[in-house]
Amino acid sequence: MTAVDPGALLDRARAWAAEDPDEQTRTELEQLIASAEGGAETDLADRFAGPLAFGTAGLRGALGAGPNRMNRVVVTRAAAGLASYLQDSGHGGGSVVIGFDARHNSEVFARDTAEVMTGAGFKALVMPRPLPTPVLAYAIRELGCAAGVMVTASHNPPEDNGYKVYLGDGSQIVPPADIEIADRIARVGALAEVPRGNAGKVVGEELIDRYLDTVADLAGDGPRDLTIVYTPLHGVGGATVSQVLETAGFDAPYVVEQQEQPDPLFPTVAFPNPEEPGAMDLAMALAAERDADIVVANDPDADRCAVAVPGPHGWRMLRGDEVGALLAHHLLARGHTGTYANSIVSSSLLGKMARAAGQPHEETLTGFKWIGRVEGLAFGYEEALGYCCDPEHVRDKDGVSALLLVCELAAAAKAEGRGLTDLLDDIAHEHGLHATDQVSVRFDDLAEIAATMQRLRATPPETLGGLAVERLDDLARGDGGLPPTDGLRFTLAEGGRVIVRPSGTEPKVKCYLEVVVPVDPDDGVDAARISAVARLDAIAADVRAAAGL
Repeated sequence: MTAVDPGALLDRARAWAAEDPDEQTRTELEQLIASAEGGAETDLADRFAGPLAFGTAGLRGALGAGPNRMNRVVVTRAAAGLASYLQDSGHGGGSVVIGFDARHNSEVFARDTAEVMTGAGFKALVMPRPLPTPVLAYAIRELGCAAGVMVTASHNPPEDNGYKVYLGDGSQIVPPADIEIADRIARVGALAEVPRGNAGKVVGEELIDRYLDTVADLAGDGPRDLTIVYTPLHGVGGATVSQVLETAGFDAPYVVEQQEQPDPLFPTVAFPNPEEPGAMDLAMALAAERDADIVVANDPDADRCAVAVPGPHGWRMLRGDEVGALLAHHLLARGHTGTYANSIVSSSLLGKMARAAGQPHEETLTGFKWIGRVEGLAFGYEEALGYCCDPEHVRDKDGVSALLLVCELAAAAKAEGRGLTDLLDDIAHEHGLHATDQVSVRFDDLAEIAATMQRLRATPPETLGGLAVERLDDLARGDGGLPPTDGLRFTLAEGGRVIVRPSGTEPKVKCYLEVVVPVDPDDGVDAARISAVARLDAIAADVRAAAGL
């Protein structure tokens, strides 16, 4: 690692503080500079290690002063870079719609973006209040905008915020756009020289109403007897979800009171992510109290949907792959034609279901920036609780529409005396039990992530969980026909698969495991499930050993 020149670092920090328009972060940085000048240990080197980069979910990082944090300087430069890119792409003078969630500084960052856009000659359209990310994605195409910006860190910890960029087709940016925008951000000069205009025009409530009606219309006629427990996890989905369910004919859900209102501190959860252990405990406790049929949840910006169902041993969370299969089953049964797509880290089951129904299937890189761009998309999902059920209107994951369709499917099953797990058993009988699991390790030292990937490339295992590795694809080389990305895919005997990749949004290495076990008609799905768990446990142990985790 290159040594940092303390004098040069202090000079950079002083220059940054001098142009920071925000009193809080400017004071924070000035205090750090004073401490460093006095010889104290500070995190200045980390704050100036480099600019935040566009990743799987755009710009995202901890709030604070410096180029390696989320703050008004970084956001202003990002907005100016985006404006320059749009002008160079022939969209000068067009509209840019801007949304924001309820995290710390989200509305401030949205206002800064609007002022930079109007200063660059664009029309800035700003959402009237904190709203779900899919509302912003919907607005881009509905309003005919050149681009959209959503200020959110989705399910990240409370200290984070982020900046998602969409182009006029309603999809998130992909290469080379992200690289070209980053290049223009790097060329932004002094902050005082960035033109700023007015705060733009507030989007009218009629657009929000159109989104709500569009989602509610996805539900067809059918049973509506369903007792629902819902939690927005301190995020912005609550009012939107309640309105959509009511419009579609469902009774109002029981909402987890402690998590009902937006709160940027997320006081009841360690991480505001429904996938994290404990995040759904309050919802499942309320479900047991109310004798509910289903638990549904959104992450804080409501672009993801989580589902829990009752079972013989209490409530259990459905995996994202299970919800993806259920939604695909529902849409295929209703005759939705087109391409069914999922990311490479998601289950191979969707491909089998689509082909059996005579529909094309496509596999993409991780992230809805890729899934949303699939030509002729009818349905797309990724295992991290993201589902696109209405790509005609929202070319991104939408936790509101997914939640509605899951409730519709659950109500139909209940009317037949069945549940969602019964439907999953039906799918397993037809296509084999596709069981998935994940090994995820969080790192404090980001260098360890690269070291982990290097170990696996240098000495790849020949077997995992007793299954032979029949093929190894290095995704960084573009193996498998997809655009290059940092990752390894191990194809195992008997339909098994392991993919290892660094997370695009968190300091983690994630390992995605899948096994396929045929269902013997005499033994049933439970026997196949027991066999699958044993196989997954064995694979997980071998993956950890091979990766040095």
